Amino acid sequence: MNLSSLSTLTVPVGSISRCDRWLACQRLQDLNIPCQCQSDGCLRVEITHPIAILQLRSVVQQITASRPELIDWLERCLDSSFS
Repeated sequence: MNLSSLSTLTVPVGSISRCDRWLACQRLQDLNIPCQCQSDGCLRVEITHPIAILQLRSVVQQITASRPELIDWLERCLDSSFS
């Protein structure tokens, strides 16, 4: 992956509720990933390295996934770590 081609990624309003956008933004900032909630309702995230993409996915998944989905994901992670 060419790091110079990475720029800003916009997460659509429909995927995260307004309340959760602020939570996601705070969590990403805690991870030192530059982001901000825009007045148009979008969450703008600046992706500067490949790990940031994985962290963004993880933060969004934790907010949007149901409890059963998260349990299934955790079980698959545990199964693969002991294999």
